[in-house]
Amino acid sequence: MTKIVLAVKNLNKTFKLPHEAHSGVKQYLINILKRKRGYELQHVLKDISFEIEEGDFFGIVGRNGSGKSTLLKLMANIYTPDTGSVSIDGSLIPFIELGVGFNPELTGRENVFLNGALLGFSRKEMKIKYDSIVEFSELERFMDQKLKNYSSGMQVRLAFSIAIQAKGDILLLDEVLAVGDAAFQQKCFDYFEQLKKEKKTVILVTHDMSAVKRFCNKALLIENGLIKLHGTPEEVADQYLLDNVDTSSTKDNTDNSKLESSVKELVVVPPKNKKFTRDQSYSFTVKYKLEEDFTPIIGYTISKSGISATEMNTRSIKIPNKLHEKHSVTQTLKLGGFNPGAYKLDVAIFNEDMSLKGYALDAGRFVIEGHDLTRGGIIHADGEWTIDIK
Repeated sequence: MTKIVLAVKNLNKTFKLPHEAHSGVKQYLINILKRKRGYELQHVLKDISFEIEEGDFFGIVGRNGSGKSTLLKLMANIYTPDTGSVSIDGSLIPFIELGVGFNPELTGRENVFLNGALLGFSRKEMKIKYDSIVEFSELERFMDQKLKNYSSGMQVRLAFSIAIQAKGDILLLDEVLAVGDAAFQQKCFDYFEQLKKEKKTVILVTHDMSAVKRFCNKALLIENGLIKLHGTPEEVADQYLLDNVDTSSTKDNTDNSKLESSVKELVVVPPKNKKFTRDQSYSFTVKYKLEEDFTPIIGYTISKSGISATEMNTRSIKIPNKLHEKHSVTQTLKLGGFNPGAYKLDVAIFNEDMSLKGYALDAGRFVIEGHDLTRGGIIHADGEWTIDIK
């Protein structure tokens, strides 16, 4: 029988946002007579309900301002709900606002023992844990420097390395994936793998949809203080990516264009559909008008997370060109070679010498749906495993 370790029921939270200060007693009295409040109410969370079972790796996602940070602080007992309840069966360790309690005038070494004391460890216990904390943080050279000389990233890395020493029934992790460089982030991933293997109950709040798909078994999408979707990590991650695509500029794109005098107009028309599967194609049209007589070369880049996935141009085909005439070309790209995720289209126009004459950045965005735990990255490469039994 499954055990419910955290239950959120009909949770509501409102904040008062003050208006500008009154200019004087007269204005204050006028506002009272008009029954005009000096603040407005912001409904951050609206009737939120869900349950987390023992052993769940539960993902919570949402855009900035959606209410997820408020939800975290309610679960961590930092805020008190207006109405509703948060019931917890066991001890909860919040990884929120890491580094609270650090003293910038103390060294990194001294702050390890200080922060450990705040977590309930004795000095003897922290002496035993000290070497593993420093090794995990990768800050051996800096431990005798004052914390005020640390970068913000170094401080959070140290705080996270201390925090993971705390043992609780439920771990509440808030955006720890943003900590440090790629090597340190891999350590965080290894730590998550360990928690998952040990069947620890974990609540992960992140903007990294690949982490949601990789680690979580359940997920929740919050939008404008409401639960938009409560389902599988794949469903929630894909919906989050699609929502971010839909809120981007995907109409005929001239606002993000830069044109040289030889190019009068460059417009990119992406498809209306923003959601695809790998067996479909992505087609877009590039419309251009030239001021000078040259043979244009149209190129494009499709990228994922800032990394180029594919680049192509029209140099290999003949495009008829006449002075002052408007032309257009359409590219149809088969998506079978791509892994699932969110992609972005950039378009550029060159002359015969490949000198840049104009470009349209962020001319279209789209999502390729799907999920496969055996694959990652951008390219969908077919391969075969063989086992050598001797």
